[in-house]
Amino acid sequence: MEFSAKQIATFLQGEIVGDENVTVHAFAKIEEGVTGAISFLSNPKYTPYIYSTQSSIVLVNRDFVGEHPIRSTLIRVDNAYEGLAKLLKLYQQSKAKKTGVHPQAFVASTAKIGKRVYIGAFATIGEDAVIGDDTQIYPNTNIGDGVQVGNECILYAGVNIYSECRIGNRCILHSGCVVGSDGFGFAPTAEGYEKIPQIGNVLIEDDVEVGANTCIDRATMNATVIRRGVKLDNLIQIAHNDEIGAHTVIAAQAGIAGSTKVGEWCMFGGQVGIAGHSRIGNRVGLGAQSGVPGDLKEGSQLIGTPPVEMKQYFKTSVALRSLPDMLQEIRRLRKELNEIKQQQQLK
Repeated sequence: MEFSAKQIATFLQGEIVGDENVTVHAFAKIEEGVTGAISFLSNPKYTPYIYSTQSSIVLVNRDFVGEHPIRSTLIRVDNAYEGLAKLLKLYQQSKAKKTGVHPQAFVASTAKIGKRVYIGAFATIGEDAVIGDDTQIYPNTNIGDGVQVGNECILYAGVNIYSECRIGNRCILHSGCVVGSDGFGFAPTAEGYEKIPQIGNVLIEDDVEVGANTCIDRATMNATVIRRGVKLDNLIQIAHNDEIGAHTVIAAQAGIAGSTKVGEWCMFGGQVGIAGHSRIGNRVGLGAQSGVPGDLKEGSQLIGTPPVEMKQYFKTSVALRSLPDMLQEIRRLRKELNEIKQQQQLK
Protein backbone atom coordinates (compact mmCIF):
# COMPACT_ATOMS: atom_id res chain seq x y z
CA MET A 1 0.00 0.00 0.00
CA GLU A 2 1.12 3.54 -0.72
CA PHE A 3 0.54 6.61 1.40
CA SER A 4 1.28 10.23 0.55
CA ALA A 5 2.92 12.74 2.84
CA LYS A 6 -0.41 14.59 3.00
CA GLN A 7 -2.26 11.45 4.14
CA ILE A 8 0.38 10.65 6.76
CA ALA A 9 0.47 14.22 8.07
CA THR A 10 -3.33 14.26 8.35
CA PHE A 11 -3.32 10.95 10.25
CA LEU A 12 -0.60 12.14 12.66
CA GLN A 13 -1.77 15.76 12.81
CA GLY A 14 1.67 16.80 11.59
CA GLU A 15 3.10 19.66 9.55
CA ILE A 16 4.66 19.01 6.12
CA VAL A 17 7.93 20.59 5.04
CA GLY A 18 8.45 19.71 1.36
CA ASP A 19 6.38 17.85 -1.23
CA GLU A 20 2.98 16.87 0.17
CA ASN A 21 2.36 14.53 -2.79
CA VAL A 22 5.44 12.32 -2.36
CA THR A 23 4.44 8.72 -1.60
CA VAL A 24 5.96 5.87 0.42
CA HIS A 25 5.32 2.15 0.54
CA ALA A 26 7.94 0.91 3.02
CA PHE A 27 9.68 1.68 6.33
CA ALA A 28 13.44 2.06 6.78
CA LYS A 29 15.94 3.16 9.40
CA ILE A 30 17.15 6.65 8.64
CA GLU A 31 20.72 5.45 8.01
CA GLU A 32 19.45 2.83 5.54
CA GLY A 33 16.78 4.92 3.84
CA VAL A 34 15.81 4.36 0.21
CA THR A 35 13.44 6.10 -2.19
CA GLY A 36 9.85 5.18 -1.38
CA ALA A 37 10.54 4.62 2.33
CA ILE A 38 9.58 6.56 5.44
CA SER A 39 12.04 6.96 8.32
CA PHE A 40 12.06 8.84 11.60
CA LEU A 41 14.49 10.93 13.63
CA SER A 42 14.05 10.93 17.39
CA ASN A 43 17.49 10.28 18.88
CA PRO A 44 19.86 13.25 18.31
CA LYS A 45 22.67 10.72 17.81
CA TYR A 46 21.25 9.98 14.35
CA THR A 47 20.84 13.62 13.25
CA PRO A 48 23.76 13.52 10.72
CA TYR A 49 21.90 10.86 8.71
CA ILE A 50 19.01 13.19 7.92
CA TYR A 51 21.25 15.11 5.51
CA SER A 52 22.24 11.98 3.54
CA THR A 53 19.27 9.62 3.85
CA GLN A 54 17.50 8.60 0.66
CA SER A 55 14.16 8.11 2.43
CA SER A 56 11.33 10.00 0.75
CA ILE A 57 9.75 11.07 4.06
CA VAL A 58 11.24 11.53 7.52
CA LEU A 59 9.23 12.07 10.70
CA VAL A 60 10.87 14.61 13.02
CA ASN A 61 9.95 16.31 16.27
CA ARG A 62 8.36 19.75 15.92
CA ASP A 63 11.38 21.47 17.46
CA PHE A 64 13.85 19.98 14.95
CA VAL A 65 15.95 22.62 13.19
CA GLY A 66 18.11 21.51 10.25
CA GLU A 67 21.59 22.94 9.80
CA HIS A 68 22.06 21.82 6.17
CA PRO A 69 19.80 21.21 3.14
CA ILE A 70 17.58 18.12 3.45
CA ARG A 71 16.46 16.12 0.42
CA SER A 72 13.56 14.32 2.13
CA THR A 73 10.10 15.67 2.80
CA LEU A 74 9.76 16.24 6.55
CA ILE A 75 6.66 15.74 8.65
CA ARG A 76 6.89 17.54 11.99
CA VAL A 77 4.97 15.85 14.81
CA ASP A 78 4.85 16.14 18.59
CA ASN A 79 6.81 12.90 19.04
CA ALA A 80 8.48 11.23 16.05
CA TYR A 81 8.95 7.86 17.76
CA GLU A 82 5.32 7.75 18.87
CA GLY A 83 4.25 8.79 15.37
CA LEU A 84 6.20 5.92 13.86
CA ALA A 85 4.55 3.50 16.27
CA LYS A 86 1.10 4.68 15.15
CA LEU A 87 2.04 4.24 11.48
CA LEU A 88 3.44 0.75 12.09
CA LYS A 89 0.25 -0.21 13.91
CA LEU A 90 -1.84 1.15 11.03
CA TYR A 91 0.30 -0.81 8.55
CA GLN A 92 -0.07 -4.01 10.56
CA GLN A 93 -3.83 -3.59 10.87
CA SER A 94 -4.12 -3.14 7.11
CA LYS A 95 -2.86 -6.67 6.51
CA ALA A 96 -5.47 -9.37 6.02
CA LYS A 97 -5.92 -11.52 9.13
CA LYS A 98 -6.19 -15.27 9.03
CA THR A 99 -9.47 -16.82 10.12
CA GLY A 100 -10.82 -20.32 10.50
CA VAL A 101 -9.79 -23.49 12.29
CA HIS A 102 -7.09 -25.59 10.64
CA PRO A 103 -8.23 -29.21 10.09
CA GLN A 104 -5.23 -30.45 12.08
CA ALA A 105 -6.04 -28.33 15.15
CA PHE A 106 -7.87 -29.90 18.09
CA VAL A 107 -10.75 -28.00 19.67
CA ALA A 108 -12.61 -29.63 22.56
CA SER A 109 -16.34 -29.99 22.07
CA THR A 110 -17.05 -27.91 25.16
CA ALA A 111 -14.80 -25.01 24.12
CA LYS A 112 -16.43 -21.75 23.04
CA ILE A 113 -14.84 -20.08 20.01
CA GLY A 114 -15.68 -16.48 19.10
CA LYS A 115 -16.18 -14.88 15.72
CA ARG A 116 -13.42 -14.51 13.11
CA VAL A 117 -10.98 -16.58 15.19
CA TYR A 118 -7.94 -18.25 13.65
CA ILE A 119 -6.59 -21.51 15.11
CA GLY A 120 -3.50 -22.92 13.41
CA ALA A 121 -2.31 -26.46 12.78
CA PHE A 122 -1.62 -28.68 15.81
CA ALA A 123 -2.94 -26.06 18.23
CA THR A 124 -5.08 -27.52 21.04
CA ILE A 125 -8.00 -25.88 22.79
CA GLY A 126 -8.98 -27.61 26.04
CA GLU A 127 -12.30 -28.40 27.64
CA ASP A 128 -14.47 -25.39 28.58
CA ALA A 129 -11.90 -22.95 27.18
CA VAL A 130 -13.26 -19.64 25.86
CA ILE A 131 -11.63 -17.81 22.93
CA GLY A 132 -12.78 -14.25 22.20
CA ASP A 133 -13.63 -12.64 18.86
CA ASP A 134 -10.87 -11.82 16.36
CA THR A 135 -8.21 -13.68 18.32
CA GLN A 136 -5.43 -15.46 16.43
CA ILE A 137 -3.88 -18.66 17.78
CA TYR A 138 -0.88 -19.85 15.79
CA PRO A 139 0.32 -23.46 15.29
CA ASN A 140 1.46 -25.67 18.16
CA THR A 141 -0.07 -23.45 20.81
CA ASN A 142 -1.73 -25.17 23.75
CA ILE A 143 -4.72 -23.63 25.55
CA GLY A 144 -5.55 -25.62 28.70
CA ASP A 145 -8.89 -26.55 30.18
CA GLY A 146 -10.97 -23.68 31.47
CA VAL A 147 -8.69 -20.98 30.02
CA GLN A 148 -10.29 -17.72 28.95
CA VAL A 149 -8.68 -15.63 26.20
CA GLY A 150 -10.18 -12.23 25.35
CA ASN A 151 -10.89 -10.47 22.08
CA GLU A 152 -8.28 -9.43 19.49
CA CYS A 153 -5.42 -11.36 21.09
CA ILE A 154 -2.44 -12.82 19.24
CA LEU A 155 -0.90 -16.04 20.55
CA TYR A 156 2.12 -16.92 18.44
CA ALA A 157 3.38 -20.43 17.74
CA GLY A 158 4.32 -22.56 20.71
CA VAL A 159 2.59 -20.58 23.46
CA ASN A 160 1.42 -22.64 26.44
CA ILE A 161 -1.36 -21.49 28.74
CA TYR A 162 -2.09 -23.83 31.62
CA SER A 163 -5.58 -24.55 32.92
CA GLU A 164 -7.90 -21.91 34.40
CA CYS A 165 -5.71 -18.91 33.49
CA ARG A 166 -7.31 -15.69 32.25
CA ILE A 167 -6.03 -13.53 29.39
CA GLY A 168 -7.58 -10.11 28.72
CA ASN A 169 -8.34 -8.30 25.47
CA ARG A 170 -5.75 -7.23 22.89
CA CYS A 171 -2.92 -9.18 24.51
CA ILE A 172 0.09 -10.46 22.56
CA LEU A 173 1.93 -13.59 23.72
CA HIS A 174 5.08 -14.47 21.83
CA SER A 175 6.45 -17.89 20.95
CA GLY A 176 7.56 -20.12 23.77
CA CYS A 177 6.07 -18.12 26.62
CA VAL A 178 4.42 -20.11 29.39
CA VAL A 179 1.52 -18.81 31.45
CA GLY A 180 0.41 -20.74 34.52
CA SER A 181 3.29 -23.14 35.15
CA ASP A 182 3.64 -24.22 38.78
CA GLY A 183 5.18 -21.79 41.22
CA PHE A 184 8.45 -22.87 42.82
CA GLY A 185 7.01 -24.15 46.10
CA PHE A 186 8.60 -27.00 48.06
CA ALA A 187 8.50 -27.82 51.78
CA PRO A 188 11.73 -29.27 53.24
CA THR A 189 11.33 -32.64 55.00
CA ALA A 190 13.69 -35.19 56.44
CA GLU A 191 13.46 -37.17 53.20
CA GLY A 192 13.86 -34.22 50.82
CA TYR A 193 11.49 -31.62 49.44
CA GLU A 194 7.75 -32.12 49.26
CA LYS A 195 5.95 -30.28 46.49
CA ILE A 196 3.35 -27.74 47.58
CA PRO A 197 0.40 -27.90 45.17
CA GLN A 198 -0.08 -24.67 43.26
CA ILE A 199 -3.86 -24.32 43.03
CA GLY A 200 -4.13 -20.68 41.95
CA ASN A 201 -3.96 -19.27 38.44
CA VAL A 202 -2.64 -16.34 36.39
CA LEU A 203 -4.71 -13.26 35.56
CA ILE A 204 -3.45 -11.10 32.68
CA GLU A 205 -5.41 -7.91 32.10
CA ASP A 206 -5.98 -6.01 28.84
CA ASP A 207 -3.27 -4.75 26.45
CA VAL A 208 -0.42 -6.81 27.91
CA GLU A 209 2.49 -8.09 25.80
CA VAL A 210 4.56 -11.08 26.93
CA GLY A 211 7.90 -11.78 25.23
CA ALA A 212 9.28 -15.04 23.88
CA ASN A 213 10.21 -17.69 26.45
CA THR A 214 8.95 -15.63 29.37
CA CYS A 215 7.39 -17.61 32.22
CA ILE A 216 4.59 -16.44 34.50
CA ASP A 217 3.95 -18.91 37.32
CA ARG A 218 0.50 -19.63 38.71
CA ALA A 219 -0.19 -18.66 42.32
CA THR A 220 -0.06 -21.08 45.20
CA MET A 221 -3.52 -19.72 46.02
CA ASN A 222 -5.53 -16.91 44.39
CA ALA A 223 -3.76 -15.39 41.36
CA THR A 224 -0.51 -14.10 39.95
CA VAL A 225 -1.63 -10.82 38.40
CA ILE A 226 -0.28 -8.86 35.42
CA ARG A 227 -2.14 -5.56 35.29
CA ARG A 228 -3.27 -3.74 32.16
CA GLY A 229 -0.72 -2.33 29.75
CA VAL A 230 2.28 -4.22 31.15
CA LYS A 231 5.04 -5.03 28.64
CA LEU A 232 7.34 -7.97 29.41
CA ASP A 233 10.42 -8.63 27.28
CA ASN A 234 11.85 -12.06 26.40
CA LEU A 235 13.24 -14.51 28.97
CA ILE A 236 11.63 -13.02 32.08
CA GLN A 237 10.58 -14.97 35.17
CA ILE A 238 7.51 -13.81 37.10
CA ALA A 239 7.09 -16.03 40.16
CA HIS A 240 3.97 -17.21 41.98
CA ASN A 241 1.65 -14.68 43.64
CA ASP A 242 3.46 -11.68 42.12
CA GLU A 243 1.52 -8.63 41.05
CA ILE A 244 2.95 -6.40 38.31
CA GLY A 245 1.34 -2.95 38.29
CA ALA A 246 -0.30 -1.31 35.29
CA HIS A 247 1.92 -0.03 32.45
CA THR A 248 5.13 -1.36 33.98
CA VAL A 249 7.82 -2.38 31.48
CA ILE A 250 10.51 -4.99 32.22
CA ALA A 251 13.47 -5.76 29.95
CA ALA A 252 14.91 -9.19 29.14
CA GLN A 253 16.30 -11.70 31.65
CA ALA A 254 14.77 -10.01 34.68
CA GLY A 255 13.49 -12.15 37.54
CA ILE A 256 10.85 -11.27 40.12
CA ALA A 257 10.72 -13.68 43.09
CA GLY A 258 7.46 -14.81 44.67
CA SER A 259 4.82 -12.71 46.44
CA THR A 260 6.35 -9.43 45.28
CA LYS A 261 4.13 -6.47 44.43
CA VAL A 262 5.42 -4.07 41.77
CA GLY A 263 3.74 -0.69 41.37
CA GLU A 264 2.43 1.10 38.30
CA TRP A 265 4.55 2.71 35.55
CA CYS A 266 7.81 1.13 36.73
CA MET A 267 10.73 0.59 34.34
CA PHE A 268 13.24 -2.21 34.96
CA GLY A 269 16.36 -2.77 32.85
CA GLY A 270 17.71 -6.12 31.72
CA GLN A 271 18.74 -8.75 34.28
CA VAL A 272 17.14 -6.95 37.21
CA GLY A 273 16.48 -9.29 40.14
CA ILE A 274 13.99 -8.60 42.93
CA ALA A 275 13.78 -10.63 46.13
CA GLY A 276 10.54 -12.24 47.22
CA HIS A 277 7.89 -10.55 49.37
CA SER A 278 9.14 -7.10 48.33
CA ARG A 279 6.99 -4.01 47.77
CA ILE A 280 8.09 -1.78 44.89
CA GLY A 281 6.39 1.62 44.68
CA ASN A 282 4.93 3.31 41.61
CA ARG A 283 7.22 4.81 38.95
CA VAL A 284 10.37 3.11 40.21
CA GLY A 285 13.23 2.88 37.72
CA LEU A 286 15.93 0.21 38.04
CA GLY A 287 19.05 0.12 35.88
CA ALA A 288 20.28 -3.07 34.24
CA GLN A 289 21.59 -5.84 36.54
CA SER A 290 20.26 -4.19 39.70
CA GLY A 291 19.71 -6.57 42.59
CA VAL A 292 16.91 -5.56 44.95
CA PRO A 293 16.82 -7.22 48.40
CA GLY A 294 13.68 -5.50 49.70
CA ASP A 295 11.14 -2.69 49.46
CA LEU A 296 11.63 0.45 47.36
CA LYS A 297 9.72 3.70 47.80
CA GLU A 298 7.72 5.39 45.07
CA GLY A 299 9.65 7.30 42.43
CA SER A 300 13.06 5.80 43.24
CA GLN A 301 15.57 5.82 40.37
CA LEU A 302 18.22 3.30 41.30
CA ILE A 303 20.94 1.01 39.97
CA GLY A 304 23.40 -1.53 41.39
CA THR A 305 23.41 -4.26 44.04
CA PRO A 306 22.14 -3.24 46.50
CA PRO A 307 20.64 -0.44 44.43
CA VAL A 308 21.62 3.19 45.06
CA GLU A 309 20.65 6.46 43.41
CA MET A 310 21.95 6.62 39.87
CA LYS A 311 24.07 9.75 40.38
CA GLN A 312 25.75 8.14 43.37
CA TYR A 313 26.27 4.91 41.46
CA PHE A 314 28.04 6.64 38.57
CA LYS A 315 30.17 8.71 40.96
CA THR A 316 31.16 5.47 42.70
CA SER A 317 31.94 3.83 39.34
CA VAL A 318 34.29 6.69 38.46
CA ALA A 319 35.95 6.42 41.86
CA LEU A 320 36.40 2.66 41.44
CA ARG A 321 38.39 3.19 38.26
CA SER A 322 40.76 5.37 40.28
CA LEU A 323 41.29 2.79 43.01
CA PRO A 324 44.52 1.26 41.59
CA ASP A 325 46.17 4.71 41.42
CA MET A 326 44.80 5.59 44.85
CA LEU A 327 46.21 2.36 46.28
CA GLN A 328 49.65 3.13 44.90
CA GLU A 329 49.45 6.64 46.35
CA ILE A 330 48.44 5.28 49.77
CA ARG A 331 51.35 2.83 49.71
CA ARG A 332 53.75 5.63 48.78
CA LEU A 333 52.43 7.88 51.55
CA ARG A 334 52.59 5.03 54.06
CA LYS A 335 56.19 4.38 53.09
CA GLU A 336 57.06 8.06 53.48
CA LEU A 337 55.28 8.19 56.84
CA ASN A 338 57.22 5.16 58.10
CA GLU A 339 60.48 6.76 56.98
CA ILE A 340 59.60 9.96 58.89
CA LYS A 341 58.78 7.94 62.01
CA GLN A 342 62.10 6.08 61.77
CA GLN A 343 64.00 9.36 61.43
CA GLN A 344 62.24 10.77 64.47
CA GLN A 345 63.10 7.64 66.50
CA LEU A 346 66.78 8.06 65.62
CA LYS A 347 66.90 11.64 66.95
